[in-house]
Amino acid sequence: MKEDRILSVLPRDIRRMIQREELEYAYLQEIKLRAKKPLLLIYRGGELVLGRQRGQPYYVTKEDIREMMEYVSNYSLYAYEEEMKQGFITIEGGHRIGMTGQAIIEHGKVKNLKHISSINMRLSHEVLGCADEVFPYITKNRRLYHTLIISPPRCGKTTLLRDMIRQISSGNAYLNGMSVGVVDERSEIGGCYMGIAQNDLGIRTDVLDGCPKAEGMIMLIRSMGPQVIAVDEIGTAGDVSAIEYAMHCGCKLLATVHSQSMEELRQKPLFGQMMKEKRFERYILLSNEEKTGQIAGIYDEEGKLIW
Repeated sequence: MKEDRILSVLPRDIRRMIQREELEYAYLQEIKLRAKKPLLLIYRGGELVLGRQRGQPYYVTKEDIREMMEYVSNYSLYAYEEEMKQGFITIEGGHRIGMTGQAIIEHGKVKNLKHISSINMRLSHEVLGCADEVFPYITKNRRLYHTLIISPPRCGKTTLLRDMIRQISSGNAYLNGMSVGVVDERSEIGGCYMGIAQNDLGIRTDVLDGCPKAEGMIMLIRSMGPQVIAVDEIGTAGDVSAIEYAMHCGCKLLATVHSQSMEELRQKPLFGQMMKEKRFERYILLSNEEKTGQIAGIYDEEGKLIW
């Protein structure tokens, strides 16, 4: 069970406490450990302070932090140096373990982290079928549109992207199955373990795990001949350049970006230019006002609301 993998990296005391709560793991989004601060969970879209119900919040100890880092790294933090300098480690199942502490700087760049003081475990969730309602708007005559998912943090953009990939790859009522190349830079889309995706991404999907997006898109085009390329959290000029290259090569693009609204996206120079050039044909805006993953609107290439 996926919750077993989540529990296995938690400190023993915190693991037992969470088990006593009998939570529904489908609604558990984040587990936040800060040394000498109350243990916090993001659950059902709100904040849950563990222990408060019994009169006294549970305060995370330095020992809890040390114990969890040992479990996450299989007792070898050195082996995860490359991941840690980015501020997170992704474990089996696609769960991201973010961390802060003292940065070790070498030649002006972060080499590693030490004296870890905070951990944020962001849980990866598969919600099969969550993309069902978008397909009538991102396809026409069994053709897929270039589509950008716009979302604030914790609104389910990666979950939606994952199910879109699954359905496009395996085929559905709107599309015949297509070859999909996924550049999974943070190992969150496929949740790869030893190179094999743990999440269901369909039968025609190839995953390039742990690779920078810009480089990975070009690698996939040259080596795998995908009909569709999917990436999460684009944001650099290199990402945008690679996306434009992939589009010119005839690939359809699925991507996500952090933004609160269409207007905010327009104000960002890189994306404002892409919108003016109508690179993407559909925009899906998410929110969490009523529930996580709520679709706030779907827009066409002109930025006009169509749903």
